[in-house]
Amino acid sequence: MSTSDLVPVEHIQSRILVLRGVRVVLDRDLAVLYGVTTKRLLEQVRRNRERFPKDFCFQLERSEVANLRSQIATSSRTHGGWRYAPYAFTEHGALMAANVLNSPDAVAMSVHVVRAFVRLRQLMANHRALAAKLAELDARAGNHDEQLAAIVAAIRQLTTPDAPAHGRRIGFHRGNR
Repeated sequence: MSTSDLVPVEHIQSRILVLRGVRVVLDRDLAVLYGVTTKRLLEQVRRNRERFPKDFCFQLERSEVANLRSQIATSSRTHGGWRYAPYAFTEHGALMAANVLNSPDAVAMSVHVVRAFVRLRQLMANHRALAAKLAELDARAGNHDEQLAAIVAAIRQLTTPDAPAHGRRIGFHRGNR
């Protein structure tokens, strides 16, 4: 596979989903990236089951499949949709799949798949850092708001004239002495 044939990292990232709290690539997307059929990919997974523990590769449950169908608008079973629950490959599972496929295209593409996972991890870390910074700024601004409100209240108090302490009215009135 030449470098011009390689898929950009952004394209790979768009194929990465979050299922069960883990970032994964579905079997059909991984097969396309590696240049093999889904059938061939799953055949190698079955033949090398010991290399794919549950944290590397797992099959989706019916509820997850139904949820994915509604999210990515796949067709029904009668019109070419999924006929079985697809497998989901984590970052390590995708790398292991490239190893068991043992084709030059799969090995070359596995580097890009891993880079896409790493880039997503970095983006998530940056997102968390940004959220923490915003929370810190919000807390700091909250303290400043209270301090500013106290200053404004003090300024208002200083600008309002005090009532005369003597109790006399202005002008010539009885009782003014």
